[in-house]
Amino acid sequence: MADDHGIVREGLGALLSAHDGYELVGTAADGAEAVRSAVTLRPDVLVMDIQMPGVSGIDATREIGRVAPEVAVVMLTMFDDDESVFAAVRAGARGYVLKGAAPDNVIRAIAAVAAGEAIFGPGVARRALAYLSGPRADEPAFPELTPRERDVLNLIAGGLGNAAIAARLGVANATVGNHITSIFAKLQVAGRAEAIIRARSAGLGDPG
Repeated sequence: MADDHGIVREGLGALLSAHDGYELVGTAADGAEAVRSAVTLRPDVLVMDIQMPGVSGIDATREIGRVAPEVAVVMLTMFDDDESVFAAVRAGARGYVLKGAAPDNVIRAIAAVAAGEAIFGPGVARRALAYLSGPRADEPAFPELTPRERDVLNLIAGGLGNAAIAARLGVANATVGNHITSIFAKLQVAGRAEAIIRARSAGLGDPG
């Protein structure tokens, strides 16, 4: 179980102890520790939060797919927005369950991915079906961002600092800072490095 909140880790441990056939073999408080635990402990399933300090759950899941591909990852998170759901799936998560789900649904998700299945909570499944059946033509990367925020993110991914971005766009440094704060909040990233990884994976990063 990887989550930066101890009470969540303890809660899952208590939940598993009440069900035969399950054992919590280790916990992690951040994404980097989750990757190390996947490699050293080789659990059947790793239950992963998305928002954690340092390495995010998304990036940790992607790395686990590279270094310990036999470990199945289930996301257990508060975030049910499209970007989080599909970023998790693209990173290799085999399940996605919201923290408000009933305990039995969490156990069911763990059992399903351990058996090689993919499973999503009801709300997430509806969102996925709507996404897959809806029109996708020419949708820009990160549609939740404003056009100016997308410009700023593109320049960040291109390696420019705040002052250079301000000069390029003809705005004050403080304005760039405000845009960056909004971008980080909307993308649910912990800092500039994670924003750059997300942006470049979506094809951004041309300083123009």
